[in-house]
Amino acid sequence: MKPFELIAVLVVLAAGLSYLNLRLLKLPSTIGLMALTLLLSMLVLIIGTFVPAVKEQARAVVSQIDFEETLLHGMLGFLLFAGALHVDLGDLARSKWPIAILATAGVFISTAFVGGLVWVFLRLLGHPVPIVGALLFGALISPTDPIAVLGLLKHLGVPKSLQVQFAGESLFNDGVGVVLFLGLLEGATSGQGLDAAGLVALFLREAIGGALFGFGAGVLVYYLLKAVDHYQVEIMLSLALVAGGFALADALHLSAPIAMVVAGLIIGNHGRLSAMSPSTKEHLDMFWELIDEILNALLFVLIGMELLVLTFTARYLVAGLMAVPTVLLARFISVALPVRLLARREPLNPAAVPILTWGGLRGGISVALALSLPRDGVVGRGGDVLIAMTYVVVVFSILVQGLTIAPLARHWLSATSATSTE
Repeated sequence: MKPFELIAVLVVLAAGLSYLNLRLLKLPSTIGLMALTLLLSMLVLIIGTFVPAVKEQARAVVSQIDFEETLLHGMLGFLLFAGALHVDLGDLARSKWPIAILATAGVFISTAFVGGLVWVFLRLLGHPVPIVGALLFGALISPTDPIAVLGLLKHLGVPKSLQVQFAGESLFNDGVGVVLFLGLLEGATSGQGLDAAGLVALFLREAIGGALFGFGAGVLVYYLLKAVDHYQVEIMLSLALVAGGFALADALHLSAPIAMVVAGLIIGNHGRLSAMSPSTKEHLDMFWELIDEILNALLFVLIGMELLVLTFTARYLVAGLMAVPTVLLARFISVALPVRLLARREPLNPAAVPILTWGGLRGGISVALALSLPRDGVVGRGGDVLIAMTYVVVVFSILVQGLTIAPLARHWLSATSATSTE
């Protein structure tokens, strides 16, 4: 199929399934789309057992979509910029320490914990992978994407500080997780082995360099916005900032995701405050909310469609099911330790640990990074099992955690408020 035809198929699927979800399931958009696309994929596989041509044609279509390239070098910059655009910089500054530690130390702790346990239980299952392969799985599965539940949490009376921590962590730990994954991969493929000092240097160069680049690009566009009052031109400038800025940061080997988060914070705060007229603010917000909604819809349709081309066996499924509690336990530890360390300096709501743990969903970035794993000595013969495990964890987190976070958060909040009044 031609690129335009592929895009047309995805848009039609996303629109049709969004309509069905709105009329029938009435689930949060991303969760409903994921569920319906999975059902559609499984239906195609079932029909394919009787009519093989149907399954082969569907697989041929999906196999033409480079999920890693589409997300990591296309959609991600727009999604992160759109998310950062609506985060209040003042609120972010007030929660800077919890966010910074959760997005950095939390990712490192989770990576090490998941990597160690996965290395052990895959050997017990008869699917051994090198330790670096297990750590790569830990790095790709550690970034969280709780955007799907933020809307629910707002309606549950979750403290604003906790909502800010959710949003701030999810925006920054994507970039941190990608840098850590690429650092581990570079160390493993260079033939020099894992070098802690080199990994730290790479992390600092990409992360801090990406933040400085995003700051510079955001300030430049801020002054351009301030010099005009024409919402069409200003929206074009914001698009240029994301598309051009992401591409240039990538070419300079800086963290493009972190750059787009920082640029989005500048435009969404200083830009909105003193460089835009009320009309521009309204049009810019509507434009980026629509971009965010469309790209998220396409992303979750793509995740569901990947089921058609992945390899699953009984052992792979068992490995995936074992990975689910492993990842949740790692998430709990990577949240609880920072919260405990910050307890004296910055007390958090007692419900923060369970809500942050269960609400930390995994999404498209984990799938994209898993699909980018090279099929060579880095992961041994474990590439397929690591991809299958990633997919199981992502599906579980979106469907099970995403659908249950609302009642569980309500319970934890009421329990903590009842305890505080006693």
